[in-house]
Amino acid sequence: MKIPLRSNTTTQGRKMAGARSLWRANGMQESHFGKPVIAIVNSFSQFVPGHVHLHDVGQRIKQKIEAGGLFAAEFNTIAIDDGIAMGHQGMLYSLPSRDIIADSVEYVCNAHCVDAMVCISNCDKITPGMMMAAMRLNIPTVFVSGGPMEAGEINGRQYDLIDAMIMAGDPEVTDQTLLEIERNACPTCGSCSGMFTANSMNCLAEALGIALPGNGTVIATHKNRYRLFDKAADLITENVNKYYNEGDETVLPRSVATKNAFMNAMALDIAMGGSTNTVLHLLAVAHEAGVDFTMKDIDDLSRKVPNLCKVAPSSSYHVQDVNRAGGILSILGELDRTGILNTSVPRIDFPSLKEAIEGYDIRRDTVKKEAKELYASAPGMIRNLTMGSQNNMYKELDTDRTGGCIRDVDHAYSKDGGLAVLYGNIARHGSIVKTAGVDKALFSFSGKARVFESQEDACDAILDGKIIAGDVVVIRYEGPRGGPGMQEMLYPTSYLKSMKLDKVCALITDGRFSGGTSGLSICHVSPEAAADGEIALIRDGDIIDIDIPGRKLEVRVPDEELNQRRKDEELRGIAAFTPKNRNRIISTALKAYASMVTSADQGAVRIIPS
Repeated sequence: MKIPLRSNTTTQGRKMAGARSLWRANGMQESHFGKPVIAIVNSFSQFVPGHVHLHDVGQRIKQKIEAGGLFAAEFNTIAIDDGIAMGHQGMLYSLPSRDIIADSVEYVCNAHCVDAMVCISNCDKITPGMMMAAMRLNIPTVFVSGGPMEAGEINGRQYDLIDAMIMAGDPEVTDQTLLEIERNACPTCGSCSGMFTANSMNCLAEALGIALPGNGTVIATHKNRYRLFDKAADLITENVNKYYNEGDETVLPRSVATKNAFMNAMALDIAMGGSTNTVLHLLAVAHEAGVDFTMKDIDDLSRKVPNLCKVAPSSSYHVQDVNRAGGILSILGELDRTGILNTSVPRIDFPSLKEAIEGYDIRRDTVKKEAKELYASAPGMIRNLTMGSQNNMYKELDTDRTGGCIRDVDHAYSKDGGLAVLYGNIARHGSIVKTAGVDKALFSFSGKARVFESQEDACDAILDGKIIAGDVVVIRYEGPRGGPGMQEMLYPTSYLKSMKLDKVCALITDGRFSGGTSGLSICHVSPEAAADGEIALIRDGDIIDIDIPGRKLEVRVPDEELNQRRKDEELRGIAAFTPKNRNRIISTALKAYASMVTSADQGAVRIIPS
């Protein structure tokens, strides 16, 4: 059964003469009226290296779509570079931008009644923001990212952004050495080269079924990146026909992003030790999709999914190495061999995940030649800010599942995965730790709390030598509401490394970490301090107990004492559960965000008061 085009609202009938006049001024031809209107949702920005190369991509996709007789129109979302915004109040705006991006995509697409979307994303909040919008709109959508950055290289050793940050805080590193690292850590366009948040989310888009194989791992500078853009244009044309002309709803985002698909995507994240931010974003995307996917599901998965892959910051491997080892579909292939995945779930590019794995897992006899060519995409090894401008190819792929970049289950780094959910009397609703980045000697740790009510104060204390071995740094009132904006705390975790404290200290927070964070760093403590959470009741000197195998995070204080502390806090009246000594200017925009946002265990989604 044919489904009426949404765009008919603005292109059909006498009353829409004015709208048609404006469509003509946008470039629509007579032959386009009555045909699908495709939104090219780009995110080009010269503020973000992961987006600086996307200027011409939208028009390339537009031209390919219009060659098939449809009409395509491009617009751009905002994009914030977390690395540049980090370490100062600019980071307060990063997470809130996710919702601004989702809203802006919804606004443009619903205001103009578009029929389908191609979302060209890449970095941290852009991909999840567009995903949230896709679930709200539920029109045919294809995701295609700008691709990861190449790793930098000096004297045969690879470097990335995190190395530059850590070395900047290390007094033993000379200015000359630091400058050399700074100049080489980010050598090309693309999203930063480790398994940080941007690349994690682009990889999860593959697992979720809304992006093509290679989306998360083929480097931005390689010509094969253009192959993905062209395939995205062909696929959206095909899926628009399936939905509107054939009534096939299996190509819609909500048909693809089911509970089983979210479970598969989270299983991938745990297996590859992805960014902790992916938990926040997947929960939010599931919320928009109307899927009951919760912290409990993540906890259950974390206890049975093995850690098969460690990528920077948890190892010396980078995303380009994951690609050489067969990319995301090969990690999913290893998980499939364990029976963990549901491979019957539909995708936008294959009838099911099963067919995708059969064609793109390099260990299968059924692997396609095209897949091998895609995964052979190698770095150019020169400074390069131009998309798809080199064609270096690896002579052979990494098929070593014993000690290579991707392991099989028999040679897993650990039998339970790279992320874990911890609960306890200071994390009633849970907290997240990236176990893939934690030394196993620290899986059980107890230490004295050093409490700070801002990231800035914690950083000063670390660099001033006020944190010592055995301390647990507690940073609170940095959650979605308390920040507001839930700053990424890459600097305090990096500075612990700089001061050689990362193996003898821990850090817990109701804020979040960068995908570049490693070490015993526990985030998303929920409820957050500003939501009356128990983390607000911790005092200097309290003993914090961390038990990763037992999934516990607790303060060694009797319940009676915690209850009394709560009563004391409540006596502060309207100032209760707010920072006591923090001087931070909060804009009207951030106040509006804080008035609606939930804690991290709900994905920091906005709840509109009834």
